[in-house]
Amino acid sequence: MTGANTPEVIAQHQLTDAEYRKIVGILGREPNYTELGIFSVMWSEHCSYKSSRRHLKKLPTRGRLVVQGPGENAGIVDIGGGYVIAFKIESHNHPSFIEPFQGAATGVGGILRDIFTMGARPIAVLDSLRFGRLDDAETGARNRRIASGVVAGIAHYGNCFGVPTVGGECVFERCYDGNPLVNVFALGVCRKEEVFYARAAGVGNPVIYVGARTGRDGIHGASMASAEFTEESKQKRPNVQVGDPFMEKLLLEACLEAMRTGAIVGIQDMGAAGLTCSTCEMGSRGGVGIEIELDRVPQRETGMTPYEIMLSESQERMLLVADKGREEEVFRVFAKWGLEAAEIGFVSEDGRLRVRHHGEVVAEIPNRELADEAPLYDRPHTRPPRAGLIPDLPAASVQKALPMLLAAPDLCSKRWIWEQYDYQVRTNTIAGPGAEAAIIRIKETGTSVAISLDGNGRYCYLSPREGARLAVAECCRNLSTVGARPVAATNCLNFGNPERPEIMAQLVEAIEGIAEACSFFETPITGGNVSLYNETLGEAIYPTPVLGIVGLLKTGAPVTIPFKNAGRSVMLIGGAGSCDDPRFGCTEYAKEILRRLWGLPPALDLDYEKRVQFAIRKIIAEGLAESAHDLSDGGLAVALAECSFGPAGIGAQIDVDSDLRPEMLAFHEGPSRILISTAHPKRVADIAEKYEIEAPVVGVTIEKGIEIRQRAMTLGCWDIAALRAAWEQAFESHVR
Repeated sequence: MTGANTPEVIAQHQLTDAEYRKIVGILGREPNYTELGIFSVMWSEHCSYKSSRRHLKKLPTRGRLVVQGPGENAGIVDIGGGYVIAFKIESHNHPSFIEPFQGAATGVGGILRDIFTMGARPIAVLDSLRFGRLDDAETGARNRRIASGVVAGIAHYGNCFGVPTVGGECVFERCYDGNPLVNVFALGVCRKEEVFYARAAGVGNPVIYVGARTGRDGIHGASMASAEFTEESKQKRPNVQVGDPFMEKLLLEACLEAMRTGAIVGIQDMGAAGLTCSTCEMGSRGGVGIEIELDRVPQRETGMTPYEIMLSESQERMLLVADKGREEEVFRVFAKWGLEAAEIGFVSEDGRLRVRHHGEVVAEIPNRELADEAPLYDRPHTRPPRAGLIPDLPAASVQKALPMLLAAPDLCSKRWIWEQYDYQVRTNTIAGPGAEAAIIRIKETGTSVAISLDGNGRYCYLSPREGARLAVAECCRNLSTVGARPVAATNCLNFGNPERPEIMAQLVEAIEGIAEACSFFETPITGGNVSLYNETLGEAIYPTPVLGIVGLLKTGAPVTIPFKNAGRSVMLIGGAGSCDDPRFGCTEYAKEILRRLWGLPPALDLDYEKRVQFAIRKIIAEGLAESAHDLSDGGLAVALAECSFGPAGIGAQIDVDSDLRPEMLAFHEGPSRILISTAHPKRVADIAEKYEIEAPVVGVTIEKGIEIRQRAMTLGCWDIAALRAAWEQAFESHVR
């Protein structure tokens, strides 16, 4: 079992000389070609987190409601009544650039398997998408093709599988021209005693392969996702998996039924690194060995080599460990659902992954060294790059700027996207796409789960630490604005090449910012994903950490964004805020109107933000808010317009007492602010006073129209129908 591996072969497997020497030391010999491939995928950045693992330990992971934190397929949180939720976010960035439809579709399939592997039935999906510029003369056509393909892939898989896609976000920036981001969040529910783990146990217990047959699709997908894009990346379509959502639906039902038999000891999906990952990780977690015979692995192609079988990332496959003597119970369940199940090996006591082919041992590697002792790097990091100097700001017209911003790709209605999704299937959706946060009811408990995704690459480019803190704060604020108490989080960290010190600095600072904010808001990180090497031809994306935070609330009619009645007081919970030139360069106004990026992201006072969130939850709990909308991208003017786009067409006239320049008053994006309409301004003011926050009455809702004044001077006056037309019709024209 020796093999002479040339420097070229080692480099093709994206292993360094030092890593190769470590492999030789572990094995006590040269690895053969199959073993080299196994190490290359398990020690890839995608699977091993070798550049980020040291820093991820800074994140808070424990909490009163946390049942399972990082280290399993998904995090688990107790929601009461004997039930738990499982949730996680994952990326499928590189595959979605190469083959948008299948890359996005299999991203959905993979995250759904992470959920039902834990024993939970998936009940919601959200997506966080980043694409390049749609109107660029050189890259626009490709970016439109990628965006359309990704949305279609998400819709196809989720709709066919039967899980609602209930929300998300979609942003467009130049830095994503050659490297889109496709992050998918999924959430499921089960009884607390029905949670399953990916751990092998019981020497002699059978190892059973279930689901789709193994093909050649997806080979080296994990290592492909751990490298920069080059001109040759377009040739990597064989690295992108092909999904079958109908088979995954059968696999879900069969797995959950098999789990209920009591015959299953452990279960793991075959995601990144396929059969390799599922065998060695289950063995390592359980402190046991696993021996498999590749001849028994169901295959859909002839002549597959051990290397290809072990590294294939064909979709809709799971690996089970069952109690010895109860194999037939498992086989009967999968036969009932029309799925293959094959005993391919057994649990051994020596802690090694042993792979046979035609009876010959073709790979023999210690599980722990393979799965848990990949090289760990403390990569040098300097300072993140900084944006340009503050420009001289030209005179601005708020009147002209608002309709332009509402029609901008980041801010316009994304109805074209979410109308392709079935967001009501399973009848649990209380608030879906376009809401402040998605809300899914848990019928068995009388509790609902609110979910918010957020990230801002521009903020994080200007200051990764502050941008990451702001993402946590906005997620929590979105949840609080619908009355939910934030309880736990997951994250997807999308960055460039960590071997560049300035990029590694972005990653370190963002993680530390997330850690600080999640600790403060008591939202521990229960798991997540790191996606590095998001670069094309040496140009990195903005540092883009995406947070997914869940909150709990009693099931009931939600507080929504639109104004409902004329004659109600409009109040700005948190106050008008303050903003100066350095804090204005990250805004949508600076991006779309001034075409510049400079300075710093908005200043965040964590303590004040937390008090604002306590106050809005109290206001909602007492039934005092008819509508509520947090101020974020686009600031006060955009939020006011969005509040006016409800079915009643109710607008507002506001007059803000502020020293800010008019465009800053209208469009700055300072945090800790929520716009509400209420028939009880005195009671709202009393609550605000209790929490020591500002809550001025800034105006009144009116039958039609929007007017913004600053100390009685009119900054702009708009017809709601015209603004709404610009907002609703823009996206389809951008993407076509």
